Amino acid sequence: MVFLMNGWFKRMLCLILALFSITGLSVAVHGEVVLETEAKSVILMEAESGRVLYEQNADEALPPASVTKIMTLLLVMEAVKEGKISLEEEVSVSERAASMGGSQVYLEAGEQMTVEEMVKCVVVSSANDAAAALAEHTAGSLEGFVEKMNQRAEELKMTATHFENVNGLDDTTENHVTSARDIATMSRELLKHEKILEYTCIWMDTVRNGAFGLTNTNRLIRFYKGANGLKTGYTSRAKFCISATAKREGMQLIAVVMASPTSNERNATAVKLLDYGFANFERYRSPEAALSPLKVIGGKKTEVALCYEGLSVVLQKGEKSRVKEEIVLPEEIGAPVSKGQSVGTVRWMLDGKEIGRADICAAEEVKRLSFFDIFAKLFEYYTLF
Repeated sequence: MVFLMNGWFKRMLCLILALFSITGLSVAVHGEVVLETEAKSVILMEAESGRVLYEQNADEALPPASVTKIMTLLLVMEAVKEGKISLEEEVSVSERAASMGGSQVYLEAGEQMTVEEMVKCVVVSSANDAAAALAEHTAGSLEGFVEKMNQRAEELKMTATHFENVNGLDDTTENHVTSARDIATMSRELLKHEKILEYTCIWMDTVRNGAFGLTNTNRLIRFYKGANGLKTGYTSRAKFCISATAKREGMQLIAVVMASPTSNERNATAVKLLDYGFANFERYRSPEAALSPLKVIGGKKTEVALCYEGLSVVLQKGEKSRVKEEIVLPEEIGAPVSKGQSVGTVRWMLDGKEIGRADICAAEEVKRLSFFDIFAKLFEYYTLF
């Protein structure tokens, strides 16, 4: 019997290993999933919750090349949201911005282009000159913008990050670095500005009234199901990097790859990460529940309507059916009751472990009965007889 069980176990283990090898993932002896990659650092994060689904050397500080521009774009989109700049206003290109090397759209000093067109140039073609022009327009100078980049990184708790420029060119930098975890963090923040996805999903487009063509440096946009961003990068020092984002069935993933030896290997690693995430995890959203009103004692109303915010969380596939909802409410509550007041708790449990909780709140106000209210009710009652 032991021999048969051992044989069955070995066959099942071989099958599992074979299935994982299809996506470039293998299972170590101790049960952990190990990604086969030549990249120096990787991480897979779910965007809504920030939950890390996989990581490998994710905290090492490394040069990020043009992935730097995620922070540049984040500050620009935040400035737009705050009303400090608008997508429609014109940006005048300085000589300094026009002089940027590397990938560019060949802006000329004195040329004008809208903020929106420049954002498109940065996102799609990774234009260093457009990134510099946007930075100067937003903060007044490149130095001032870089200072804001580092301040924002500190606010986001990006502990392995230090920026020295706005575009990731590193031929003259001394300590322009970040980590895969920090890139995922700022990518997650940028994705909160849904407008950016209008640009990151572009495969091909033009600027200058159709005179200059743009082709996305992120090939996954065209070839990977659900891909919707975000930014690639390459220098000889940083090697090939990417923050690749994709969304399927309501789950948005962020796969970061740093210091990969080739662009093909970088993209293949990103695909392995995304495939692993979509194959093994899914988003759970609690079903809407209609709660019965809660009895109110001494109030102008005899009951109060209730509401609570549902749970949205990423679970391993197969766990959804095991989630249980526990509601804790008193039988009654005394007036007055204010709108939004917490009157109970809902907890979501998975195999006996709490995975989320929310306050159950009053959906309306219920005032306390005054002496005159009580007198009026008594008078009404006795006049019926």
